[in-house]
Amino acid sequence: MRVRVQLPLLSCVLLLYQDISTWATVALAFQTLGVVYGDMGTSPLYVFTDVFSKVPIESEVDVLGALSTVMYTIALIPLAKYVFVVLKANDNGEGGTFALYSLIARYAKVSMLPNRQPADELISSFKLKLPTPELERALHIKEILETRRFLKTLLLLLVLMGTSMVIGDGILTPAISKNDLITKMTIIWMPMVADAVVSVSIVILLALFGIQQFGTGKVGFMFAPILALWFFSLGAIGLYNLVTYDISVLRALNPAYIYFFFQKNGVAAWSALGGCVLCITGAEAMFADLGHFSVKAIQIAFTFVVFPCLLLAYLGQAAYLMKHPDSASRIFYNSVPESLFWPVFILASFAAMIASQAMISATFSCVKQSMALGCFPRLKIIHTSRKRMGQIYIPVINYFLMTMCIIVVAIFRSTTDIANAYGIAEVGVMIVTTTLVTLVMLLIWQTNLVLAFLFPLVFGSIELIYLSAVLSKLLEGGWLPLAFASFFLCVMYIWNYGSVLKYQSEVREKISMDLMHDLGSNLGTVRVPGIGLLYNELVTGIPSIFGQYLLSLPAIQSTIVFVCIKYVPVPVVPQEERFLFRRVCPKDYHMFRCVARYGYKDVRKENHQAFEQLLVESLEKFLRREAQDLALERDLNDFDMDSVSVTGDDGAGAGTDDLRTPLLMNDQRREEPGASSQAAAPMGLLLPSSVMSSDEDPSLEYELSALREAMESGFTYLLAHGDVRAKKESFFLKKLVINYFYAFLRKNCRAGAANLKVPHMNILQVGMTYMV
Repeated sequence: MRVRVQLPLLSCVLLLYQDISTWATVALAFQTLGVVYGDMGTSPLYVFTDVFSKVPIESEVDVLGALSTVMYTIALIPLAKYVFVVLKANDNGEGGTFALYSLIARYAKVSMLPNRQPADELISSFKLKLPTPELERALHIKEILETRRFLKTLLLLLVLMGTSMVIGDGILTPAISKNDLITKMTIIWMPMVADAVVSVSIVILLALFGIQQFGTGKVGFMFAPILALWFFSLGAIGLYNLVTYDISVLRALNPAYIYFFFQKNGVAAWSALGGCVLCITGAEAMFADLGHFSVKAIQIAFTFVVFPCLLLAYLGQAAYLMKHPDSASRIFYNSVPESLFWPVFILASFAAMIASQAMISATFSCVKQSMALGCFPRLKIIHTSRKRMGQIYIPVINYFLMTMCIIVVAIFRSTTDIANAYGIAEVGVMIVTTTLVTLVMLLIWQTNLVLAFLFPLVFGSIELIYLSAVLSKLLEGGWLPLAFASFFLCVMYIWNYGSVLKYQSEVREKISMDLMHDLGSNLGTVRVPGIGLLYNELVTGIPSIFGQYLLSLPAIQSTIVFVCIKYVPVPVVPQEERFLFRRVCPKDYHMFRCVARYGYKDVRKENHQAFEQLLVESLEKFLRREAQDLALERDLNDFDMDSVSVTGDDGAGAGTDDLRTPLLMNDQRREEPGASSQAAAPMGLLLPSSVMSSDEDPSLEYELSALREAMESGFTYLLAHGDVRAKKESFFLKKLVINYFYAFLRKNCRAGAANLKVPHMNILQVGMTYMV
């Protein structure tokens, strides 16, 4: 009887949970309307106007051909490519070019920074599950990518270029949206006052960027009702015009009209493609904004709301043009029924203000990802949502975008000129995405070879055709996105290049273990109670900056921990897999290495007290487990491990040494000869802490008491104030890049330890020059 009562109750609970989950997804999909689709939703304001400025309407072939081109562009690029393919290439819910790069870097060692360790692959979110059917081909591609430095550099440049184009979109989208809106206002109200366009556009831009600090969630909920009403209006007006004027425009569903359009207009039709591409502006935001929302939410919103409403809008405008071909320059407003003109005009004004939100949010996401993967100078990041880690706000980038938008609006007073520039940025990002997704299909998904090449063949061909059309406008404003992209490409590549050289220099200059053994456990100085946290970027070996501290300070702390904050190419690292500990030098040195691993979506908001407490607790667990492992090995192997435990080493010459086992990972064991055992025991052999008390191991008791005494004495943060300089024999360009550009970026970026908010009285800095 109990079972009969409980089963329906359980079913009700499961159904209720599913309903809640479904409604949450629908609510998130509604929210995407206010952020992701604003740009694409306002494209009916200017697409046909731009197209027919290149190709005058002389017959129905012009209207039907342009309509067919626009409809199939929307159906193929945003719907077929992004909704059904690209969104599935997300990295655990994160999208954008850097998410694709991190996904590729997880399967192949393509990162330029050589700090990857085998232990990183034990992180649960790596999910390295390679299916067998196409394994040989995938492994061959992986080998090619890993062994050829040229391909690594080319892949990095491709990713940086795509990210630069996204930032360029973030600058151009607000400019074109606001300029188009205010241009229409001046046509209606102030035909003779052209300067009003610039002034009013700047005021709107200031308001738009001013509200970004409230976060994507609040902005989305505020904008979503307006955009939902806007899409409903587009669909309703389009359906009205379609029925009222000429329903025969449905003939444009026949793609043959695209051929007739090009056959009739020739070069002019090819030039008009620069206007057609504006119908998919913001399509890349569907993928780049993925971290702010979810795959299902974006798919639902586009498939059931955005796509049908846009098709009806363009069909209605084409039907109106069939009867009124002279209205092409003001097609949207002329096609609105007279009784609805002012309400629609006001709604269009609000929609145009919101349109650029998609690329602004996408820019924040891309910059954060590039920072985490070592390709952008460190900036302050504010997380604006407790529920979704991807919803962020970057003040410096926000103010930079605002400044650049104002400059663009002031210089380019014509919407057409900005549209020419915008097309290049949009199509450029799409081509980069197509290339990276193709690589993902071959390397990770291991898709059938025919399907894998059909993807770039179909979509890449379309995008290259559009690119050739918009590049023809290079001198008419098209140079602007290339200038922006070149600037950000240089910034990101110089930062990555300098960071890699600095890391390689640290690896070369590591302190040898022979020197450490010669110094003895007192390190050639006085050991005073306390814990010294020496921050560095090395994942193995003793950094050279430690030698500077030994030479500069009269005493050094009794416990030294080399802390390396490391970002791995995964979105999130679980807390229990955060730390990798290893003993450095013999036990009586009391020196350890701790690698704190973060994913590019992880939030580092802990204050220094919380970090210190967590680090000490983790270190205690490491020491207890180390003692347990040694006791197990003595019992099982009847082998004296005392000599091994005393000579554990993290030598500078051991370039292949790594931190084998993450803290608290009980199901993995990796052994390293010549070092103390630090691997977790197998599940069946792992003893809880209560099995072996500290009384049974005097050395453990001594070490734990020494650690607690050091903790009571306080923490000191040992930081390096490093200056990076090119070697004297370096060529001129390298000296220019490292000594001036990279040095400028390092000087003005956010400090590495700023997130911990460490009091200045607890910090010791030593100056050091790295010759690269």
